Order: sequence, then C-alpha cells, then structure tokens
Amino acid sequence: MAERVAVGIVGASGYGGVQLVRLLSEHPNVEITYLGGSSSKGQKFGEIYPHLAHRVPLVVEDLPPAEMATRARVFFLSLPNGLAYQLAPPLLAAGCKVLDLSADYRFRDLPTYRDWYHEGRDRPDSPIDAQAVYGLPELYRDRIAEANLIGCPGCYPTASLLGLAPLVKQGLAVLDTLTIDAKSGTSGGGRQAKTNLLLAEAEGSVGAYGVASHRHTPEIEQICSDLAGQEVIVQFTPHLMPMVRGILATVYAKLRDPGLVQDDLLTIYRSFYRNAPWVNVLPSGVLPQTKWAWGTNLCYLGLAVDPRTHRVIVLSAIDNLMKGQASQAVQCLNILMGWEETLGLPQLSFYP
Repeated sequence: MAERVAVGIVGASGYGGVQLVRLLSEHPNVEITYLGGSSSKGQKFGEIYPHLAHRVPLVVEDLPPAEMATRARVFFLSLPNGLAYQLAPPLLAAGCKVLDLSADYRFRDLPTYRDWYHEGRDRPDSPIDAQAVYGLPELYRDRIAEANLIGCPGCYPTASLLGLAPLVKQGLAVLDTLTIDAKSGTSGGGRQAKTNLLLAEAEGSVGAYGVASHRHTPEIEQICSDLAGQEVIVQFTPHLMPMVRGILATVYAKLRDPGLVQDDLLTIYRSFYRNAPWVNVLPSGVLPQTKWAWGTNLCYLGLAVDPRTHRVIVLSAIDNLMKGQASQAVQCLNILMGWEETLGLPQLSFYP
C-alpha cells in the first residue's frame, strides 16, 4: 500500500473544518497530521467535538507557516476571509499544496475582491493570486490537476454555476436575463453566535438578505463571463431558510431559441455533465430537494421550460457544507493527487 499523504487543516474547529476532519479521517489515502486554529489552540479536537474524540486524537495548534510546512504536504485553509492570503505564500514557498475555502483566492481581479470583501487592500501576494485555480471540478478539472493553489468556490456559487454552466457555455440563454433565487440553511453563516441565526429568530421564518449586494454575486459573474467569453451580469438574491444545511438555487433565463423544449435541454445537460460523477441530472418531471444531498458531494439538477415565457427554470440542490464547501475541496484534492474523483467521499445521503 502506498504511503498516505500528510494533510493539515487550518481552521479546523469551524463547520467547514469539522466536515474536512470527518471526511479526511475516513479517506484511504490521507493522514491528518496537523489541526490548526488560534481561538481553539491547545484544546483536544475531541473536546471541541466530542462525537469525533474516538477517531481524532489530535490537539489544535497554532504554529508559524514554516513549522506547519514540516508537518504536512497539503493544507486546507478553512478560515475567515482575509487570513488565507497571509498563510498561503509561505506554505507554497515551502513546497506545499494549498486548498483555500475562503474567498481570498477565488478572484482573478484583486480590486473586485477588495471592493466586495473589504479585505486585503495592501495584499503583497498578487503574483501568487494569479496562479490560483478556481476549484469547481466540473468546469476546471484539467486546471485543478496541475495546480498548487486552489481557491475553492462558495456554496451559493457552486449551486448556481452548476445550474447555469450549460446554458452559458453553450450559448443557450439570453445573458442579460440570468436570475438566481437561492435559499440556504443556517449553517452557511458559520459557527460563531449571530442573532439572526438563533433558533428563536430563524425558526418558522424565511427572509432575504444581501439583496442586490451579496458578495457571491461577482464570483458567479466572473465564472459566467469566462464561460461565455464576454462580460456577464446576473441578478442574485439569497434567502435564509429555517433548516440546518442545504442550498436550493433556482435559476431563470430566457432561451435564445424559443423552439427548445425540455427534452432538448435535458439532453444538453446530460451531455455537458456526462463525465461529472457528482452531478445528477434528474429525469423530466423530477425536481430536486435539499435533503437528497445531505452529507454527500452530490449536486441534483432538475429543469423545466415555460413555453409561455420561453424561459428555462433550472433547480440545483446541494449540501452547502459538503459540495458547497468541504467535500468539494476533497474532490479537488483527489484530482490534484491523480486519484479517483470519488475517492473517500460519501455518495448516499442520510435520510430522512
């Protein structure tokens, strides 16, 4: 048996971090050798998450990057925005590979990142940022395989882009009609206490937020523009749902060819994702639900065509903590290391 790859997780105590710990603990080709965090430094990981104590005996540390690099070959950075770009350069210089789950390396244009995230106004890592690959495997698998630095997508962009990509890439949609209505569970807001995420606030209520100003909008637009070969602007509205996990993104677009029917589009979508093991294009008349994707790396896509308005409606369901965050990063790791894309990743949801 080949020697397992040593992996470190920085920001291990957050929701994204604990998903990574769970997945990588069961990955046959990986050994977790470092768990990093500042606020949880010195704690046993099993004290933070007792349900993992029997499998994860490590203590959370807070080492400088040069010392971290002696402990692992690959690092996952599951940190708040504005921290990864301080850690990635020394880790890369030491020969490590880096997968960043924050927004720090998702943007090719740093001014766009600064404007929307208000971070990194004096970022010294511009040459390194230019080397980063956007970590959506269904679109950039070949680039990921050659990368040293991967900027893993956000959960809303992942669900939205997987629904949009065939329409935009194949020139099927009128680009200035792209509209996304997306709904997410409360875990998307992270583990830190926030008033709007309290049970008393979120239960039994649905509300929009970041209307016309959500910072995932330019990320979606960047990739759509890349696929279309021209600038694309989208309308994106997110909503908070009274559930723990899951995202349902409903995409609307006017069809260029009003003669296209639902079966035509299903054929196009199935062809587009024919080599994508984690995308499930559903049969005609079947529309996805978030619970189907719980705990998996799967994206479920369903679609319908409205013959009255000549619009297509695409529904995309994922687990925001998995395909929208941790398991997609592990999917990128598999590609990066030349392993099977499905290795170590759950394919069946826990249900109901």
